[in-house]
Amino acid sequence: MKQTLLLSMLALVFLATGCGEYNKVLKSNDYNYKYEYAKKAFEQKKYAQVTTILTDLVTVFKGTDKAEESLYLLALAYYENQDYTSAGSYFKTYYTHYPKGQYAELARYYAGYGYYLDSPDPQLDQTDTYKAIEELQSFLDYFPKSDKVSIAQNAIFELQDKLVYKELQNAQLYYNLGNYLGNNYESAVIVARNAIKDYPYSKYKEQLEMLILKARYQEASQSVDEKKVDRFRVVIDEYYSFINNYPDSESRKEADNIYAIASRYVKD
Repeated sequence: MKQTLLLSMLALVFLATGCGEYNKVLKSNDYNYKYEYAKKAFEQKKYAQVTTILTDLVTVFKGTDKAEESLYLLALAYYENQDYTSAGSYFKTYYTHYPKGQYAELARYYAGYGYYLDSPDPQLDQTDTYKAIEELQSFLDYFPKSDKVSIAQNAIFELQDKLVYKELQNAQLYYNLGNYLGNNYESAVIVARNAIKDYPYSKYKEQLEMLILKARYQEASQSVDEKKVDRFRVVIDEYYSFINNYPDSESRKEADNIYAIASRYVKD
């Protein structure tokens, strides 16, 4: 019991000592002292302290031999503290001012990867997803031989699939609306085709193509009689396109049923 109490008191003493030094640093006008403390705080993973100190110092150090390192360290502290938006902004400032700087490769990589880590669920706004793709692609363009290339490429593929999935959800929504207040089947087809055009290698391509086939089938089925034949011809064209691309698809049976119905309307 006494030993536990003693350890607790020692911990409080160390904490108080640390806080006291930090407060002393904040009040100090010795910029070199503050900078050395910031670097020590970074090693100790006290990232909030680092960002507080360096936010002022990067302005003070402009034009000095500490300008480059302090700016990168500030960005990296925000990154390690999982504030990827602030980190991305400072990393971009770094590689803009020091395009061939000592940390240019890592700055471009972390800028993109931070936005990747911050990328939201598909149903939410995808601004950070687009930023991540842009930054990571820029990283690949500037440093094609980096040891982080495969990580960046895989992140881009994952981000692109997220964008495609969002479009798949949008297309499905149009499909579900059917003919409510207009021909939403046509809208579903347009959204799906655009997604395939923009991301032809997405893992959701098969689902998008199947949705196009289903939308064309529903559009034909619900058409007036004079339009049915022409629209079912389109259905058959979509069917052949789908089975040629995915002969062993799990949706093959559903596609074959659609073809069988369409064939009743179209006589060669």
